[in-house]
Amino acid sequence: MELFDIISNDIKEAMKAKDKVALDTLRNIKKVLLEAKTAPGANDTVSDETAIKLIQKLAKQGKESAELYSSQNRPELAQEELAQVAVMEKYLPKQLSEDEIKTVLAGIIEQTGASGPQDMGKVMGVATKQLAGKAEGKTISAIVKQLLNN
Repeated sequence: MELFDIISNDIKEAMKAKDKVALDTLRNIKKVLLEAKTAPGANDTVSDETAIKLIQKLAKQGKESAELYSSQNRPELAQEELAQVAVMEKYLPKQLSEDEIKTVLAGIIEQTGASGPQDMGKVMGVATKQLAGKAEGKTISAIVKQLLNN
């Protein structure tokens, strides 16, 4: 079953459970997926890979909004955003731990022959492809910088 169909099913379940947060979040995800489906050249389909990228983008926006609300002393709004992000994360691949990322990046650095900070672009190009969906770009960048400076 495609991710789009799973989300449609889960909307029904959220309605039955009267789970307002999940329902609102899932409806928002479905709206974004429908827009992607009907975009020119999409041929009325959205691959699971594309759907995951879109959900990751929504989750990232939610986290950024929560940080903004927290900095503006609006904890109730930050809590609401984080609750929605938690719902979104159920549909995303498991994120790697920092140690797992370091292990993968050490292998990439060895593979590319990178020797210092000047080779960061070379490493990041390979790393972002290999770790797509498994780690945030900001985290990857920080660990690469740390490894190349040592």
